[in-house]
Amino acid sequence: MLAGESGLGKTTFVNTLFQTSLKNHQELRNRYNKPIKKTVEIDIIRAELEEKNFKLNLNIIDTPGFGDNIDNKNSWAPIVDFIDDQHHSFMKQETQPSRGGVKDLRVHACLYFIRPTGHTLKPLDIEIMKQLGMRVNLIPVISKADTLTPNEMLEFKKRIRDIIEVQDIRIYSPPMELDDQAASEHAKQLIESMPFSIIGSEEEFEVNNQLVIGRKYPWGFVEVENDQHCDFRKLRSLLLRTNMLDLILSTNEIHYETFRAKMMNNDSDNYENRKGADKVSHKDTNNPQFIEEEKKLKRYFAEQLRNEDQRFKQWKQNIYTEKNRLNHDLAQLQAQMKKLEEEVRVLQEKKVKSAP
Repeated sequence: MLAGESGLGKTTFVNTLFQTSLKNHQELRNRYNKPIKKTVEIDIIRAELEEKNFKLNLNIIDTPGFGDNIDNKNSWAPIVDFIDDQHHSFMKQETQPSRGGVKDLRVHACLYFIRPTGHTLKPLDIEIMKQLGMRVNLIPVISKADTLTPNEMLEFKKRIRDIIEVQDIRIYSPPMELDDQAASEHAKQLIESMPFSIIGSEEEFEVNNQLVIGRKYPWGFVEVENDQHCDFRKLRSLLLRTNMLDLILSTNEIHYETFRAKMMNNDSDNYENRKGADKVSHKDTNNPQFIEEEKKLKRYFAEQLRNEDQRFKQWKQNIYTEKNRLNHDLAQLQAQMKKLEEEVRVLQEKKVKSAP
């Protein structure tokens, strides 16, 4: 899965990663004449790659429309819903008497593309990364790494790692093979490189009599597969070579089992109803009539709250007044009782004196 704002080179990265045109670029010439997308779309591309007699069935899930609007409230909901729906679909197929031909569209890795601002993560980035980290193997990447100097990139990576730690965002971490020194050292390099800085390009240039994929600028040439320029080779190794199996196992043993346990505890029979209600809720939030009704209800609630507050103040004043009156009456009764006690004492003294 590819997630992140538009214009960060997700399409170029996919085509660079597999060295073929799996996904076409959007036509941007007349983009201003097109209507604004109000919701995030889910775009699935299925492909079969073959290299050295090894076939790989690949599903690439793109999320066009994410983060493109001014108000991006709940814009991450369709992405999270899609991931949950795939877990639920797989769980339903597992419980069937015949489990042949199970369709598994669970997300094994999610690349979240971060804009190379050089400053910090935006609140939208933090929120969706929290949501994704609980459901999928999240791998943060910094796109267009050639827009930052090496020192700026190192500082930017440090800030992102600090935010991930402070915000308790779960990201995928390659396992350390203690019995394999080479694999352990490679996993350590991958962990230290996160978030990966990447550069995408679909063009080849001749450098030192060799065709190299990269980008050519007036000031020099940037190589996609040069570790001094970006982390593309490390990310490719993690996704397609050293950690592909671990990503699949992590999805099945951690994220899917967590979802399954949650559904078993919360009655999975009502899952569709809850999801349907959530979708209606997300849809209604973009309805002008719904927004106006919500404003009216808020005004009515505020008016009722003021009335109740005024009633409470009056009730409190009445209690205070009644308390003062009762205290006054009690003081008078106590004074009368003392007066009567004094009269009784005087009568008793007279009686004693008049006795023979």
